[in-house]
Amino acid sequence: MSDGSQTNKLIIIAVIALILGVAIGYGLTSLTMVPLSEYAELQTSYNELQASSVSLSDYNQLQSEYDDLLALLPRTSVKAGFIYVGPIGDFGWSHAHEQGRLYIDQKFPWLETVYFESVAEADCERYVDRLITEEECDIVFTTSFGFMDPTITSGEKYGDKVFFHCSGFLRRENVGTYFADFYQLYYLNGLMAGALTKTDKVGYVGAYPTPEVVRHINAFALGVREVNPEATISVRWIYSWYDPTSAREAAESLIAEGCDALAFTEDSPTVLQVGQEHTEAGNQIYTFSHYSPMQKFAPDSCVSGQLAHWETLYEDIIIRYYLGVHNSTNLSNVDYLYNLRLGGVELGGEFGVPINPVFVSELESVFVEDLVLGNINVNDLVMVRLNQMSAPLVSFDPFSGPIRDQEGTIRIPEGAQGTYADLWTIDWFVEGVIGAVG
Repeated sequence: MSDGSQTNKLIIIAVIALILGVAIGYGLTSLTMVPLSEYAELQTSYNELQASSVSLSDYNQLQSEYDDLLALLPRTSVKAGFIYVGPIGDFGWSHAHEQGRLYIDQKFPWLETVYFESVAEADCERYVDRLITEEECDIVFTTSFGFMDPTITSGEKYGDKVFFHCSGFLRRENVGTYFADFYQLYYLNGLMAGALTKTDKVGYVGAYPTPEVVRHINAFALGVREVNPEATISVRWIYSWYDPTSAREAAESLIAEGCDALAFTEDSPTVLQVGQEHTEAGNQIYTFSHYSPMQKFAPDSCVSGQLAHWETLYEDIIIRYYLGVHNSTNLSNVDYLYNLRLGGVELGGEFGVPINPVFVSELESVFVEDLVLGNINVNDLVMVRLNQMSAPLVSFDPFSGPIRDQEGTIRIPEGAQGTYADLWTIDWFVEGVIGAVG
C-alpha cells in the first residue's frame, strides 16, 4: 500500500473512531440522538475518502467495520411488545407489569409499546408471532414463568429480534431474563404472620409449584418460625395464576382448618377479601397482599405485602437496548435480578406504607430473643431486617444455614447461604411447611 493509501486508511479509521466516540458519548451522557449536523459532516468526510485510492480489499474491510459501528448508533425508534398471563385490571402481577409498561411508554418519546393480556401459556408463541409479524416489534417481554420455553423457541425463530423473559432461567444470545424477586419480602411478611397468629396455624394459597413460588413459601415459613417456632404453614395449590374462585375456596379451606394468617400467590385480591370478610364477622384473619397495592381491599385484615417496581427494570433494559448495549447477539448471560438493595421491590400493602398502622402496636407488643439483636419487638425486628437487606452491603439473608427440609435433612448447612442456583431451582419445602411440592 502506498504512503497516500496508508494515510487515507488512517484518516478513515479516525473518522470511524470519531463516529463511534460521538455515538457512545451522546448515548451515555444523555438519551438524545447524535445531532444530525455532526453526523452529516462525518458522513460527508467518509464519502469523500471513499473515492480515494485505498485498495479494494482494504476498503471492503473498512466498510464492514464502518457498518458494524453504525449499528451502535442510538436507534431512531423502538417498538416493544408485552405479553401478560393475566388481566391488567387494577391489582396483581399483570397489573404491576402494566404499570411498568405505562411508565416507560410515557417517559421515552422514541418508544412505542403494545401488549396482550390474559394469554394462556400454551398460546404464548402464537402471540409472539403476532407481535413480531403484525405489530413489527423490535423487543418482546414475556412476563410469566410458564412463557419460558415458548420464549426460547421464539428467540430461535426470530434471531434478529430481542426477547426478555420474566422469572425464568433459560437464556440464549437474543433472550435475556429479569426478575424483581420477593423472597426477602415474604420473609418479612412471615415475621409478622408468626407474631400475629393466635392459632399457630398459618396458610399459603399457591398458584403453581414453580421454583419461584416454592422459594417464596419457604422464605415466608422461615420468617414465621423465626418468631414462632411452634407454628406450621399449610399450602394449598390452585394450579392457576389467576383464578379468584379457586383462591377463595383455598382460603376458606385454610381458615376452616384454623389458619388465621394467610399469604398467597394469585393475581387477584380474593384472599385479602376473604380475610376482610371474616374479620368483619368477628374472626380476625391476618393477610398479606401480593405484587401490587391491595391494602384497600382489606383495610382491617391486610398487614403488609410485597410490591414490585417493574418500572426500574423496564427502564434499564429498554435504554440499554435503545443504545445498542443489549442486542440480539449478547444476552446469553444477561440476567437482571432486582431486590431490596437495588430498589426493585418494596415492603407493604400500599406504596410508602411498609406495615399497616392498624397492626403496628400489636407487633410492638410481641418480643423475641435474637442472638445478635437481643430482646426486640417484632415491629422493630422487621425494620432492622428490612434495613439490613436494603443496604449497599447486605448483611442478612433469610436463606442462611442451618436450614432443614420437611424431613429434617440439612439442606443449607450452618455458615452457608443459599446460592442463586439453589434458590432458582428449589424443589423442596423447609421445616414447618405442611404440603407437597407438586
